Amino acid sequence: MRIVVVGGGTGGTIVANNLSRRLVGEIRARKVRLTLLSASDKHMYQPGLLYVAFGQMSPDQLYREQASLLESNIDFHVDPVVEFKLDENRVRTQSGKVHEYDVLVIATGSRIVPELVPGMREGAETFYSEAGAVKMFKRLREFEGGNVAVVVGVPHKCPIAPVEVIFSLHDYFKARGIRDKVHIKYHYPIGRIHTIENVAKWAKPEFDRMGIEYETLFNVKEIDPVNRVVRSEEDTETHYDLLIAIPPHRGMEVVEKNGLGEGGWIPTDRYKLTMNGHDNVYVLGDTTNLPVSKTGSAAHFEAEVVAENIASIVKIGAPVRDYDGKVYCFIEAGHDRATYAMFNYQIPPDLKPASKPMHWFKMAYNQMYWTSVRGLL
Repeated sequence: MRIVVVGGGTGGTIVANNLSRRLVGEIRARKVRLTLLSASDKHMYQPGLLYVAFGQMSPDQLYREQASLLESNIDFHVDPVVEFKLDENRVRTQSGKVHEYDVLVIATGSRIVPELVPGMREGAETFYSEAGAVKMFKRLREFEGGNVAVVVGVPHKCPIAPVEVIFSLHDYFKARGIRDKVHIKYHYPIGRIHTIENVAKWAKPEFDRMGIEYETLFNVKEIDPVNRVVRSEEDTETHYDLLIAIPPHRGMEVVEKNGLGEGGWIPTDRYKLTMNGHDNVYVLGDTTNLPVSKTGSAAHFEAEVVAENIASIVKIGAPVRDYDGKVYCFIEAGHDRATYAMFNYQIPPDLKPASKPMHWFKMAYNQMYWTSVRGLL
C-alpha cells in the first residue's frame, strides 16, 4: 500500500510518525511505502510567534530541521505538491515528479491574507509570521504611549490568540512602567468578546480588571494608515496610535487552484476525517472545513485518529475510530498565569481560574512540542 502525506506541519508530521511506528513491520517488508511531501526543510513552532512579538523568544528558537523530527522509515522529500489528481490517485510535485497513492493525507495548513482588508498590510502589526512578529516587537519597544487597538479578521487560526495578545500587551506595558499611558481597545466581530461562549464569560471580567475597553460586532472593513483610523462594516471607527491585527486566513493556494475547496478549506467528514466524495483521502488540521478551532492540538488529535484508522485499514481492512472534535487550548493570562480550554463536538469548555502552575505547564509544553510532533507524546 502506498501512503502519501502532503504537508510537513504539525498534523502531517504527527500522522507520518505515528503511521511509521504502527506499520514498521509492513514498511520493512515493503508491503507499505510511506511518503511525506513538504514545502520546507524547516519545521516551525507557530505558537512561539506571539512570544517573539513580546521579546520572550528569539526567532531561531522557533525552528527545527524537519528531517530530524521524522522516523527513518519515512520517505521524506522537500518537494511541494502543485497538482492533485484525486480521480487518478496521484499527485504531481513542483519538481515534476508524480506520486501515486492508495491513501492520501492532505495537511497543507493555512495562510494569512491581510491583503483582503484594505490597509491592513501597511497599517497594522501582526504576529502570524516571523517577519511580522519581529516587526511588532520593534514597534512595541519604541511605543511610549497612546491608543492601542486590536482588531480581528475572520476566519483565523488559533482562536485564543486575540485574548492572549490583550493579556500580553497589558503585562508588557506594565513591566515597562507605562501602562497608565496606554489605552487598549479590543474589537471582536461577533456580539461577545470571544466566539466560544465560556471563553467570553471567563475573559470579560479579566478584561474589566485590566481596564481594557472592548467593542463587539466590529468586522474590519478598512484601515487608513495615514490618518490611523480603522473602520468596521458596521460603520463605526476607532482611532489608534498602534494597531495590532489578527489577519484573516485562507487555506493554501494549491487547494484553491486545484478546486478542492472554497477558500482553501477542504470539505471533510467531521467524524471520519475523509474528504467528501473521496474515501481514500484524509484531511487534517487547518486544511479542513470542520467547525473546530484551527489549532495545533486539533491537528494533533485528528492525526492520531487518522493514523490509527489507516494502520487498521492496512492490517484488518477497516477503520476503528471516529474523531470527536477534541481540542485543547492553553490560554496565556499574563506572564505568570494561564488556564486552558478543552472541548469537543458535544461538550463545551469549562474554564478554570488562571494559575501559575498552568502557566509553567504551558511554558514546558513549548519545549515538549518537539517530542509531541514526533508522535511520542
